[in-house]
Amino acid sequence: MTEQSPHGRGRTKPARRHGPRIALAAVTTGAVAAVSLIALSGTAHAASTLGASAAAGGRYFGTAVAANHLGEASYAATLDAEFNAVTPENEMKWDAVEASRNTFTFSAADQIVGHAQSKGMKIRGHTLVWYSQLPSWVSSLNATDLKSAMDNHITQVMRHYKGEIYAWDVANEAFQDGGSGARRSSPFQDKLGDGYMEEAFRTARAADPDAKLCYNDYNIDGVNAKSNAVYAMVKDFKARGVPIDCVGLQGHFNSQSPVPGDYQQNLQRFADLGVDVQITELDVAGSGTAQANSYSTVVNACLAVSRCTGMTVWGITDKYSWRSGDTPLLFDGNYAKKAAYTAVLTALGGSDSGGTSAGTTNGGTSAGTTNGGTSTGTTNGGTTNGGATGGGTPPAGQGCTAAFRLVSAWTGGYQVEVSVLNSGSGALSGWTTAWTQPSGQTIANLWNAVQGTSDGRTTAHNAAYNGQLAVGASTTFGYVVNGGPPPTSLTIDCQSA
Repeated sequence: MTEQSPHGRGRTKPARRHGPRIALAAVTTGAVAAVSLIALSGTAHAASTLGASAAAGGRYFGTAVAANHLGEASYAATLDAEFNAVTPENEMKWDAVEASRNTFTFSAADQIVGHAQSKGMKIRGHTLVWYSQLPSWVSSLNATDLKSAMDNHITQVMRHYKGEIYAWDVANEAFQDGGSGARRSSPFQDKLGDGYMEEAFRTARAADPDAKLCYNDYNIDGVNAKSNAVYAMVKDFKARGVPIDCVGLQGHFNSQSPVPGDYQQNLQRFADLGVDVQITELDVAGSGTAQANSYSTVVNACLAVSRCTGMTVWGITDKYSWRSGDTPLLFDGNYAKKAAYTAVLTALGGSDSGGTSAGTTNGGTSAGTTNGGTSTGTTNGGTTNGGATGGGTPPAGQGCTAAFRLVSAWTGGYQVEVSVLNSGSGALSGWTTAWTQPSGQTIANLWNAVQGTSDGRTTAHNAAYNGQLAVGASTTFGYVVNGGPPPTSLTIDCQSA
């Protein structure tokens, strides 16, 4: 995917060459329901967690991580207990680290890298060259300047993390969907032609000779026109000595696009070219047995291919998934293990000790969530987070209020978090928010709620797992907007169900 938008040496992180510009913090407010955590067992069995079970078979089992959630106790506890690899979800993308030409901001990505290294986790770098989440200045360059900027971006980012990143997604989603097998239109493809990909991989090898260099894409899980085009490129690269070490198959599945019957065969044919294969962004829409079976199929296929070196799920908890309404991950919105978790652990050869659940909830809210107008303090693209707050006061009797908070902003876009508070006198069974999105702006992704429209306004109502709120309890949802700049405040009305 990566629409929105996957390993180190297991050592203590050294002092960064470029330290964070603003200290990161997570602050809770009085509106947050009391948090109750289940203590982690002091000595868990070696094969009682996802990461430990995968490691016993010589592989990693990782997850995508967002820096602004690391301050949430249940999020961090689940990450630390269950996974042995991480991928920054957005923090290493071009708009996050180089919003202005040759001005680099690594603070949010550094936070993830530092956390992972302190826990002995591998780190996948994601991603260096991608058509999306590009600052506008990149697209405006002529061919000569674009090549120079691309080479510089790859070199500076990889050198900053040299020796700390296990594998890099050097290029991401460069091929079109459908039956043509053609390259996707992008500033790089349109101005530099097919050769930009080779240039990117050669530049990456020079920047960090020890990191594995990967090509990453979606809808290449089975044998089809798109995967055939990627296969042909990798085969050509290997024949001509272009440095490529791995292929990442994202693995976003649902009932319309299930795990293909030739999934293992496809993994194996790439491996037979002399590259590793990695499952990089796995999530499966659904629930129960069907979801669990799909996860098992993917894990078993990877285990059957010796060069399938690891798997990464695209997020820890359903509530923060880019497709939260599909409940696609291994932990629900309250960090409880789902049937899919058990299926994956069993496929990896592990056994659930029952002592590694990260948290419980009181009053229907997820443990450890930050709410209201709190600020993470993260910087993204040069803009300090938490710089704006706002909110609407609904008519009496509605029972809920909503507050807007700017999380981060960059040239041409921004990210928002909305807190929904039960401000009434009785428990809520559901809620709906509504606001007027600024003209010319579109919501690219929305998570932890279900987006809609009503009377020309944007709406978002609760997901299946976060509609019930006790008096005084709150929950959050978020979204990313293209076409910024962000408003300084935003009135969001809230209606209870």
